[in-house]
Amino acid sequence: MDVEEILKFADNLVFTKTGKHLDNVQEAILRGSWQGQKYPKIAEEAHCSEGHARDVASELWKILSDVLGEAVNKSNFKSTFKRLHISIVSSTVEKNSVQIGNVNVCGDTSHSPKVPKTRSPFSTSTPENTQPQIRQDLRDAPDISSFYGRTSELATLQQWILQERCRLVAILGISGIGKTDLALHILPLIQHQFDYVIWRSLGASPTLETTLKNLIKFLSNLSETELPVSTDELLSLLMEKLRSHRCLIILDDVQTILSSRQIAGNYRHEYDNYSTLFKRIGETCHNSCLIINSWEPPREIVALTRENARVRTLLLDGLDAAAGELLREKGLLDEQQWETLINTYRGNPLWLKIVAAMIQELFSGRVAQFLQYDLLFLPEELKARLQQQCDRLSELEKQVMCCMGNEIESVSISQLLLKVQLSPSELFNALQSLGWHSLIEKQEQDNQALFTLSPVIRQYVKTEYFCDRT
Repeated sequence: MDVEEILKFADNLVFTKTGKHLDNVQEAILRGSWQGQKYPKIAEEAHCSEGHARDVASELWKILSDVLGEAVNKSNFKSTFKRLHISIVSSTVEKNSVQIGNVNVCGDTSHSPKVPKTRSPFSTSTPENTQPQIRQDLRDAPDISSFYGRTSELATLQQWILQERCRLVAILGISGIGKTDLALHILPLIQHQFDYVIWRSLGASPTLETTLKNLIKFLSNLSETELPVSTDELLSLLMEKLRSHRCLIILDDVQTILSSRQIAGNYRHEYDNYSTLFKRIGETCHNSCLIINSWEPPREIVALTRENARVRTLLLDGLDAAAGELLREKGLLDEQQWETLINTYRGNPLWLKIVAAMIQELFSGRVAQFLQYDLLFLPEELKARLQQQCDRLSELEKQVMCCMGNEIESVSISQLLLKVQLSPSELFNALQSLGWHSLIEKQEQDNQALFTLSPVIRQYVKTEYFCDRT
């Protein structure tokens, strides 16, 4: 995708709305916005005054917003069109067209006389005799970023949501593993099967009442004063909407409503009623699907997964060979050494990006030079991420982590019981919770389960957090 494709796409959208093509000033505005230029520079390129450029831009953003059915402006233009590009390309692979805002985007036609022979996924046509329009509200969705691998995970999610009609899917994993990116990239593959698509972040810890009102207002076009007062009535109204329409809802950063310093999955006191939302969606018959992204599963989702075929959890592991694409994009050298780097940092995309940036800065991208120091380096940014995760642990979990941090080899439950001052039930709870936090690794050997920490977690536990505080 380059700026010329974007200009063709925008030209088609504007032509659909106004019957006119982009003029020179409008093209300069879009080109400059894509390249991150400020209005004075754009005006210089367009050979006009800054005031005129701003006036034209204001009208242009309004046209694009009207056509697409969502707010478009200079600051979000690039991220919005990147997201639309992924949506269009993915959907046209399956059915050669996709509804975007108020226009139908096709893979084999072009209504713009300016590019009559172009067979591009950025061409548009009016939505005559096409599938119903999808209403989307992705205002909370982050920008699309580079995406590596995850082919099998995408296929699994498609199977669960489209073929098996799962009502609730939890994407789980440690910070940085790629939960949000995976959810962003499954959207274009499944959204055509839904009437409504909504992305909401719980990062600011909204109450259940706030979340329900937010969802219902979009699904029903009701005003604040028309909404029910009680949370129970709001929840009933939401379930009614989920039954009458096929809705896809994504809730990101669900861990923010869960409690710290307790066994995984417990709610912060004022957010307990979210468990009712998840139970109702998981247990009640309806046509919709809720995807949640979280560092750990809410407690009832663990139980629902065991009992209900329409509720699934996907625990993300690190990237394997696909992590090489990440390192190549970051410009690292010594490809024969990449496997060591990937294994050490367990294929975690964020961890690898942080370390790759350091290798570029200090070693000009030479992985072999970094590895010759034979140490596991934890950049400050990575330590800060791990602290966020580990600060959520209970005292029981900290004891177990400290013990395992001092063990080079994997240990069994019986070995751990000899080393920690915990009862078997306390140890079982701690190990199960640490597994939900994705902080321990389990393997089978000689018909028994063995537990260990990844190299990164062990280094952090030994030097930065637990063993110097307990």
